[in-house]
Amino acid sequence: MDYSKLPSLEIERLARTIHPGAWAIEPERPLATLLGSCVAVCLFDPQARVGGLNHFMLPNIRRGSNDDVDSLLSGAYAMEALLNALLQRGAKKLRLQAKAFGGGTIINTSGPSMSIGLRNAEFTKEWLDREGIPLLASDFLGPWSRKVLFLPTTGDAFCRRMVTNMATAETIAREEKSYADTLAQKPKSTEKKIELF
Repeated sequence: MDYSKLPSLEIERLARTIHPGAWAIEPERPLATLLGSCVAVCLFDPQARVGGLNHFMLPNIRRGSNDDVDSLLSGAYAMEALLNALLQRGAKKLRLQAKAFGGGTIINTSGPSMSIGLRNAEFTKEWLDREGIPLLASDFLGPWSRKVLFLPTTGDAFCRRMVTNMATAETIAREEKSYADTLAQKPKSTEKKIELF
């Protein structure tokens, strides 16, 4: 199916949604995500016609007692995971192109949390530059939440800025907090008990 010929609302309806802390590569189906202070990066190899999208909450890993949690939430992990998965699907790093979005300030806060969106945007540009991947299009910062649609077979990306009302801000904040809280819990032991007889 040629998704590029469909209206954006139809693409959005058919898209697979990517939540905070996740990434995906789809052979054909569009990918979508809703961003607040998070950033989503679309990576695409135009020759192999393979692409993927990630959605991350924090730019870097903090060293501390929750290293596993931080690595799952971090941009460093999300970028490496997406890059490696694309390479396994036949993409070549020297052909990769990027489009990136997000880093908005959607809730009025004071203190260090105000800079999360800015730190995410700066990290994204620095990471892509360091890896030699050109950033073809971006939409960072500002008081908006964003809806991003990505067509992995063509590399087309659509970003809709949304005036953030209280309901949208609460939805995004709740989703980001829920994901962070889930990861902060210690994983249940999957070790199976062995009974000797």
